[in-house]
Amino acid sequence: MNIKEHWDNSYTNKSPQELGWYENVPEPSMGLIRSLKLSPYAEIFSVGTGASTLIEHLLEDGFQNITVNDISSVALDLLRKELGKEECNVEWITDDIVAPTKLKDLTPIDLWHDRAVLHFFTEERDQLAYFNLLKSKVKPKGYVIIATFAKGGAEKCSGLPILQYDQDMIAQRLGFDFELKQALNFTHINPKGEDRPYIYTLFQRR
Repeated sequence: MNIKEHWDNSYTNKSPQELGWYENVPEPSMGLIRSLKLSPYAEIFSVGTGASTLIEHLLEDGFQNITVNDISSVALDLLRKELGKEECNVEWITDDIVAPTKLKDLTPIDLWHDRAVLHFFTEERDQLAYFNLLKSKVKPKGYVIIATFAKGGAEKCSGLPILQYDQDMIAQRLGFDFELKQALNFTHINPKGEDRPYIYTLFQRR
């Protein structure tokens, strides 16, 4: 089974609310985003969106240029259905972020948001591909929010191995062009009631 089939199956076999990463209210992502005071016309890119409630909250806050990405068309179809008529206000891109085709043509962005993807890239080549795409698309003075499984936390998610991060590891990958503005620890409680420690980081491109 390839990675796309894995994620398609995940969203086919369970409702979004049953998945371990589901958030009814996507905090602290929305708290960080609101602190930036972005224009309603800011270009926002959500990586590995799945069926996240984040997009609904962004639309409610008045953002008008939102692009969502996932490797799973099943996940994005679920989200489109959930948003209803609001889905027409979002650009949808089904693509593999470490082997991009459509994403190569992504409009330069003001905010890159990822709470779902980076920690699954355990191979060096995939990490490089991820950060190369990010660096090619985030505007000067643009922002990056990356949330990953924290050191000492979960070792697997959805049956797949993950790489745990701290803020210094993410900063090293981004390099000197990006300044760390905020880092915070957050414990997500999954639907089984288990603790899942995350590290949230906010960077700004110089």
